[in-house]
Amino acid sequence: MIVERPALERRVATSLDADRIPVLLGGCGSGRTSLLLRLEHELGAARSQYFDIAAAATTPERALRAVSASVRWRRAGSAAGDPASSARAAFDGLLALFDEAARNHGPLTFLFDEFLDVRTFESFPGLRHVQREWVDRLARSPARFVLSSRFTARVHRLLRDAPARFEVIHLPPLGVEEVEALAERVDAGRRGWAADVAPAVTALATGRAGAVMILLNWLASAGSATDPVAGVAALLAPDGQLTARCRESYEFRLQRARGYGALKAILGILAETEPLNLTEISQYLQRTPGSTKDYLSWLEDVDLITSQGKRYSFEDPLLRLYVRLYGRPVPPTDDDIVREVGAYARALLPQPRVPQPAVVIAGPAQESPRSGIIEID
Repeated sequence: MIVERPALERRVATSLDADRIPVLLGGCGSGRTSLLLRLEHELGAARSQYFDIAAAATTPERALRAVSASVRWRRAGSAAGDPASSARAAFDGLLALFDEAARNHGPLTFLFDEFLDVRTFESFPGLRHVQREWVDRLARSPARFVLSSRFTARVHRLLRDAPARFEVIHLPPLGVEEVEALAERVDAGRRGWAADVAPAVTALATGRAGAVMILLNWLASAGSATDPVAGVAALLAPDGQLTARCRESYEFRLQRARGYGALKAILGILAETEPLNLTEISQYLQRTPGSTKDYLSWLEDVDLITSQGKRYSFEDPLLRLYVRLYGRPVPPTDDDIVREVGAYARALLPQPRVPQPAVVIAGPAQESPRSGIIEID
């Protein structure tokens, strides 16, 4: 089910109408891809097209062939996948493809998911500053664009000196009313169920669309069960969908950062106690403050941690819970999951008393998870 966010879609449409380039920023599971697909649907296939840049960014030559074969508006008489003489020529051809389509077919909108992944091309000759070239070319293009990325810090750094055409829009977490509307779509048969579960689901999933949908689907499949805390516990079992989703986010971001082992150690430290300052972390890590500061900056670069008042903590509370459970050499027991999920729920839910989930592993069958910048918060 694609999450619908009409108000956010209208904000992006307004930005496009003002000839800006909206840049959608949100963490893993925040709903960026769903929003782009919804925008493609609303704008219409005749005037817009979605592209997954992460999937296309292999070599410049192969990317040019793949995109040329997929784009809906090719030059008359041109053959998809015309050979390029070099990596540089292929990248230039890729950029020209979108400009040419817009000039020949009127106003077109291209929706680029994970647009920062053009950085893959920087390992090829003559393409040392691909990301900067990409941004400069999009700003001058006759086409319209919507961009998205899960790497907030990196996008801010890239767009620091970018043309004023770019407008950064941070995807806000889902609110209770939005979660209630999703719950009604997931299970329309139970009267009052959506309103009952929406506040707790919103809090426990911290408003992240991916986690919200996983939890709502579990609750709907559980029949008479309406305890979201028990749902989180079941879904954080070793084979649970939330475990798989958190593992994907954790490993993806760490693999995009430097210092893999040391970064995992710092995340383990913060999973035990947060927030901590630089001195405290360096003492736990048994490394110098200078090297620890580098490690922390690399974690901030991929948005795994955040800093307030020089004290560091996880950016995503659910990911911190995952590290507490799985950042050790043996899988958690049922008792471990019950204890940790109970503490997590008590910290997030407004109720004075949150019951401990009685059942952890039992539950419905799991499926495999599938500057000139304008700021809008």
